[in-house]
Amino acid sequence: MKGTIRYSLLMLAAAALLALGGCRGTGRRAAALFSGNGRSAAAAADSLAPLGAAGRGGLDSRPEAFAPGDSVPEALLASRGPAAFFSAVPVDSAVFARMSGRSYRDGCPVAVEDLRYLRVLHRDLSGRTLVGEMVANKSIAGDLLEIFRELYDAGYPIERMRLIDDYDGDDEASMLSNNSSCFNYRRKAHMSSVSRHAYGEAVDINPLYNPYFRVTAAGARIVEPASAAPYVDRSADFPYKIERGDLCHRLFLEHGFHWGGSWTRSKDYQHFER
Repeated sequence: MKGTIRYSLLMLAAAALLALGGCRGTGRRAAALFSGNGRSAAAAADSLAPLGAAGRGGLDSRPEAFAPGDSVPEALLASRGPAAFFSAVPVDSAVFARMSGRSYRDGCPVAVEDLRYLRVLHRDLSGRTLVGEMVANKSIAGDLLEIFRELYDAGYPIERMRLIDDYDGDDEASMLSNNSSCFNYRRKAHMSSVSRHAYGEAVDINPLYNPYFRVTAAGARIVEPASAAPYVDRSADFPYKIERGDLCHRLFLEHGFHWGGSWTRSKDYQHFER
């Protein structure tokens, strides 16, 4: 008799879960209640706990539960609003642990206290909404939040936005991955002076498709990243291309940035600095 009552209660609980609908995984968890498999009712109830970040199959809808690179469901954006996913905060110990010895090394000309960790949303070419991250100087952090929010709202495509530390601070590797980034303590390309990236005051957008290009006095062509030679021809049609007068170009200029695509001795189509 007790077994019959217990089974009936489980059946009712599972039916109620199935009726909820709308929650990914609910049907699978309810089915587990039917099967029994020798588990107690308490163990079955434990299986209903959230699995973790929504971007990885769970039910946690908090913005901070989404890791950089996670896709954010459109239904969640409609209910929470995109603004919850845009923030700029001081660099904490966890973020600095990622940076130390990579983008932030001995001799860095900017104090950690003057840097900010940004989280934003961006869309890739397929239209997916992704969580992006970036470290920038506090002097431009507010501008970047406004720029990336307008780019996101307009559906302007940015393929990837992760800390360059995920590439061990290697600018070439980051560019090859078409990763948009900001802070990195390094020299200017083929020069001895420190880059504005070392201050967190320069941003590279979709760098694979918007390469650095220069012709030396001896006539040698320098392209960075090296595999981006096809994208030096700016008359060609290809994805993620920054063009003079497009939304990305206009927004950065409106916020007081200068575009490397306007330089005369070289071209750095990915680069905006202030």
